[in-house]
Amino acid sequence: MKRKTMLLAMLCMTAAGQAHAEEYRIEMLNKAPDGRVMAFEPAVVRAQPGDTVTFVAKNKGHNSALMKDGGPEGAENWKGKINEEISVTLSKSGVYMYQCTPHVGMGMIGAIVVGDPTNLEAVRGLKFPGKSKAAAEKIFAEIESGG
Repeated sequence: MKRKTMLLAMLCMTAAGQAHAEEYRIEMLNKAPDGRVMAFEPAVVRAQPGDTVTFVAKNKGHNSALMKDGGPEGAENWKGKINEEISVTLSKSGVYMYQCTPHVGMGMIGAIVVGDPTNLEAVRGLKFPGKSKAAAEKIFAEIESGG
């Protein structure tokens, strides 16, 4: 009996120590509630390693793709198909800058901050075409403010 109690106690401690991965949802929209056009909503998500983010095409014509050199070193790349939902599980800490491939020039970009934004300066150095440059500045300001 003592052995069963000890085993049960060990199992409970192990289960209590395991982290629960979170799931986030980012909508791909023609127009966000705040008036932004061609937008990811929310534009910035804060997550932890092991969390999953699902991109949902609420309007047609959008996808989500990690920007070239847009993630922490060694992070897995992703590129969703147009009009299709895609889920990514992020295992490395850092900033992941992503885009809607057909609308990046219109400012349709976003960021996922996983743990600490260790590569923030590196992603600041990416080339942001058209209106995505102004969108990136807003995203970086939000990341730096902790929001």
